[in-house]
Amino acid sequence: MVCCFRSQDRPKRRSTVSREEIMKRVTDIFRDVFDDEELMIYDSTNSDDIEDWDSLEHIALIVSMEKEFGLKFDIKEVNKLENVGEMIDLIKKRLDEK
Repeated sequence: MVCCFRSQDRPKRRSTVSREEIMKRVTDIFRDVFDDEELMIYDSTNSDDIEDWDSLEHIALIVSMEKEFGLKFDIKEVNKLENVGEMIDLIKKRLDEK
């Protein structure tokens, strides 16, 4: 017997990407954008902690994260973020909703 789901009947697949994996990938993005292989990123890291983090680098970070995780962020949700930890939580939430 062949079973067929209409797209709206298919169960949603939940993300299996852990927060730790997201942090690792985000750290790689930061190291690439800031061209610093030794850059350490923490949940509390924000633009005050990285000397070269200006508005252009901020855009590069967001675009890189969108590409890496296959997401599109709304400018309003990005503007509310205060640190890397909040960005990781947003990415995790959005991946879990996929």
